[in-house]
Amino acid sequence: MAKIKQLSPHEAQKIAAGEVVERPANIVKELLENAIDAQAQQINLYIKDGGKQLIRVVDTGFGMDHDDAQRCFLKHATSKIEHIDQLETINTFGFRGEALASIAAVSKITLVTKEADTHEGTKLYLEDGQVQKKEIVSHVTGTDISITELFYNIPARKKFLKKNQTELRNIQQLFHAFCFDYPSIHFKLFSEDKLII
Repeated sequence: MAKIKQLSPHEAQKIAAGEVVERPANIVKELLENAIDAQAQQINLYIKDGGKQLIRVVDTGFGMDHDDAQRCFLKHATSKIEHIDQLETINTFGFRGEALASIAAVSKITLVTKEADTHEGTKLYLEDGQVQKKEIVSHVTGTDISITELFYNIPARKKFLKKNQTELRNIQQLFHAFCFDYPSIHFKLFSEDKLII
């Protein structure tokens, strides 16, 4: 009897996402880099339970239109490059189009975003990497993304997360580095609804 079986694309995506997203600090890094790439002048980070229950980034960047808001969660979808030869001159953080797809595969996401030249924003709810609900909403220019229930669909991965304080400390160290590297951006970090940086 054959022992080797091919995983379904859905299961393969969840496993691959676990390689990109090992802990809350990985998600924070990706979301902060996206906000910086969007030329945000202010970035607020909200954390609950060391990032296990909530990681929320609110930025004043250029935001996304309705189509891009939906497309950004597709695997290998990126606004940074179109051809491999552009890798030589790239000056942004992300360009592979894997981070948001990986995060969406292992968490629940709410995204609200609006571009400066539009009157309406877009609100999306995602679960298991799939858009469950879309709405047209009023919103300021920029992006507000909430990641909740990290690894809710992969209980085995949850066991490898550290205590809330340890995960928060990892996030704080990363956040401090971003603050020092980008002094022109106004950063704030909230944990359990309290301003800590």
